[in-house]
Formats: sequence, C-alpha cells, structure tokens
Amino acid sequence: MLKLILRNYMNWGVFFIVIVFIFISCEKDEEQKVGLDDQIGQMLLVGFRGTTISYDHHIVSDLEDYNLGGVILYEKDVPSQSSPRNIESPEQLKQLTADLKHYSKENLFIAIDQEGGIVNRLKASYSFPASVSAQYLGQLNNEDSTRYHAALIASTLKSMGININFAPVVDLNLNPESPAIGALERSFSANVDTVVFHAGLYIDEHKANGILTCCKHFPGHGSASADSHLGLVDLSETWKEIELEPYKQLIGEQKCEMIMTAHVFNLNLDADYPATLSKKILTGMLREQLEYNGVIVSDAMEMGAITDNYGQKEAIEKAINAGCDVLLFSNNTTSYNEDIVPQAITFIKELINEGKITEEQIQQSYDLIMELKNSLK
Repeated sequence: MLKLILRNYMNWGVFFIVIVFIFISCEKDEEQKVGLDDQIGQMLLVGFRGTTISYDHHIVSDLEDYNLGGVILYEKDVPSQSSPRNIESPEQLKQLTADLKHYSKENLFIAIDQEGGIVNRLKASYSFPASVSAQYLGQLNNEDSTRYHAALIASTLKSMGININFAPVVDLNLNPESPAIGALERSFSANVDTVVFHAGLYIDEHKANGILTCCKHFPGHGSASADSHLGLVDLSETWKEIELEPYKQLIGEQKCEMIMTAHVFNLNLDADYPATLSKKILTGMLREQLEYNGVIVSDAMEMGAITDNYGQKEAIEKAINAGCDVLLFSNNTTSYNEDIVPQAITFIKELINEGKITEEQIQQSYDLIMELKNSLK
C-alpha cells in the first residue's frame, strides 16, 4: 500500500512539474513575441543627415521608438547639394556607427553603396583607401586583382562598423552609354560569365569579412537609356532575357544574400507596374521562377520613377504586395523628410486595417530579415 501511495505521489509530482514547465515556456514565448509595430520597423531602411548624432536626433527616436531596421550612409547630401552628410573621416565614421548601434534595440543594418570607382562613398580625400570600378576589374579580368580590391573594400567597411554593401552590380553592360550603369562604369561586363565570375569573387571577399552584399538591380538595368532616379525608365524595347542569367547563376551558387529591385518598366514582363511594384516580376520571376528565398530590398522609394507616378502609400502597398521585404528610403533625392519612419509605419498599419496587405506578409518579411541579421558575425 505504501509503495502504491508513493508511486501515485511521484506521478502527480511529475505531472505538476510538466504543467509548470509548459506554463513557463508559454509565458516566455509570449514575452518573445515581437509586436506588429516592431516588425514593420525592421522592414525599413532609411537615410539621415548628420556626421554625429545626439539623443534629440530623429534617427535616435526612429531606432528607439519605432525599432528601425537599418540605415544607409552617404557622403553627399543631394537635396542641399552639400558635403559631408554622414562621412568625413574614418575616426568620425567609426564613432557614428557605434552610436547608431548603441541606440538600436536589434542588430542594426548599416548599409552603404561602396561599389568602387565613381559610386564610392568612402573617398580617398577623406583618408579612405582608393578604389576602382567594376568595369575596370571586368576588363582587367584578373582574379587576384578583383579579390584584392573587393577585400580592401570589405575590410574597410568592417573596420568602420558597416555591415551591408549594396553591391555588386550584376547588370549586364548592354548599353555602355546608359546614364545609370554603363556611363558610370558600374557593370563588370556585357558578358554573363565575366559578370558572374567577378561578382562571385566580390561576394566571397565580403563574406570572409562578415559583410553582407546585395546583387542589383533586378531584373536588369543595363540596357536602359535613362536614369530611374529622374523618372520611369521603359526597357520594353531593350531588355533581354539573358539579363536574368547572372541572378540565376548566383542564386544557384547561394551567393545572393540580398537582391535589390530596379524601378524599370517592361511591358513584356508586366504591362502595369515597374519591377519594384510588380508581383509578376518579384514573386513570379524572382521567387518562383529563379527560386530565390532571400531578402528582397527595394531601390530608393523616393526616386522619380516611383514618386512621379505613385503616392507614397500606394507605392508602399504595391512594393510589399510585389514581394519587397525591406523598403529603402534614402532621404537623399529631391527632399529630406525627418518623419519618414513614423509615416511609413502609419501607412503600413492603415493598409493592414484596410485589408490591402496582411500581417502574415509582415511576419514573413520580418522572419527573413531576422534570419539574415542573425547570420552577421
């Protein structure tokens, strides 16, 4: 009888312990759930003015109050046509990125366009290492040279506290006079194999230094005769399917950590919307046809190709529904908006309440973003 009583007591004891464990686990899960506002905040990556920041700077509020996911740094302020904007020396920049990380609740994306050559934010005049263009490296076509220059950029970014380089450009140089690509020497080559080879080296050297890269501009900007910064660019007569090939191969090699969209219109791919706002292009082609499962980031949402044709709320709606996970607001085109983060979050919440986008879409993008952030060294 005593043994039976003890056995029952032990069974009830084990049962009680299990119940307590489940209760505590559920409580922890509830604590770990991230609210909708914070999830939305992680989908935004914005530019700001200032070589230093103090507690009353709006970017601090964006980080602390809205869980802003990332920032992008520039050396020149385009709206005021003045310099410096965020960058004036290695010592200053290192302190700026440290302060940004200090105020961020999450692992913060700190991005830059450091392609090399003309598109070069860390200039030698500010005591950073000199760089060369993608076109120079493609024409040289020497593995050691590309590795050297890519590693030099990546190690510099690492030492400055920057963790994303919005590069390499994998657009094919189909129009050498293209004002946005060819004329700026941003493409490695018109040859697919050359682009894939050198872009792959560029990505490898950045990864070795713990820097994320972003292949751009999907589905291809190299044949353009106009610049999407200034207005909508129509590639219907010039775009070729071969422009997808660098993406196809680099995705197959698992080298595309992020892909940036192009604000280009192509009647043959989508008769209604430019690529950034096109579900046919971003979901149908990139996600389904090319089987890409990483983060998709928009090109700057204030570029003329978008703002001349769509209101901000409508553009946000269509970009998210198309498949964009991160919305880039450079705050560095024709105007500067200190309130872009709270405004964008308000628009996205309104779109959810109106049934035009879903919380599930936000959750999916948030999960992809956090998975990528967790991969940072």
